[in-house]
Amino acid sequence: MNFLPITNYDSSSKAVINPFRNEGYHFPDKMLLAFVTPEVIREFKQQYNVEELATFPMFSGAIQVFQVNWHGETVGVCPAVLGAPAAAQIMEFLIAYGAKQIIAVGSCGVLREIPENTFLIVTEALCDEGTSYHYLPAAPSIQLDPEIVEAIQASLGKNSVAAETVKTWTTDAFFRETPLLTAQYLAQGFEVVEMECSALAAIARFRGVEFGQILFTADSLANPEAWAARNKGRGAHTMGLTIALNCLIDL
Repeated sequence: MNFLPITNYDSSSKAVINPFRNEGYHFPDKMLLAFVTPEVIREFKQQYNVEELATFPMFSGAIQVFQVNWHGETVGVCPAVLGAPAAAQIMEFLIAYGAKQIIAVGSCGVLREIPENTFLIVTEALCDEGTSYHYLPAAPSIQLDPEIVEAIQASLGKNSVAAETVKTWTTDAFFRETPLLTAQYLAQGFEVVEMECSALAAIARFRGVEFGQILFTADSLANPEAWAARNKGRGAHTMGLTIALNCLIDL
């Protein structure tokens, strides 16, 4: 073998196993992919009148997809699983059954000092994971749709939510965020790190759907000698859900 398998790209949309399995589900055009705790999802369901739509079985437990009437518009909500490969399966499932506009919301680590629970809008993601290379030809990074970025900015501004744009480093290897790599990628303008964005953006482009990513800051890698877990961004989970839903209905 004289090539790296990760660069052996096949552009065919047909695979041996495909996400659409004729299970009879139908999701709203607008879907929220939520990387928040199960407790936050439970509290949200208790507070709002939601309708269960589907169950997506995974080895670690079933994912329950539901919809809610949000300010007069029906929007789907799907809890997410950490890591690009698992999150990719869920996103493919959403697209296969009708999702056309997807916003993901979840936490990130910071590579420079940014306060915890700060909201950010991703403009570019470094492809340091394996999933995206199966959806698009190999590239160092992927640009997110600027029109979706602008729409998210406008929605957050309308609702008086402070948020800046950011470039993120998407990695598969939580325990390989080394001082050398964090310094290199920070120097290239990637100020935060997470585990899904570049893969989700690649899937959206491959499948022809719109995608945007909202992040909230959690732990800090700004000091390579003393990682700071902080409170894992838990103070932003509930607000993250609501502002992302607002952004979806404003698209």
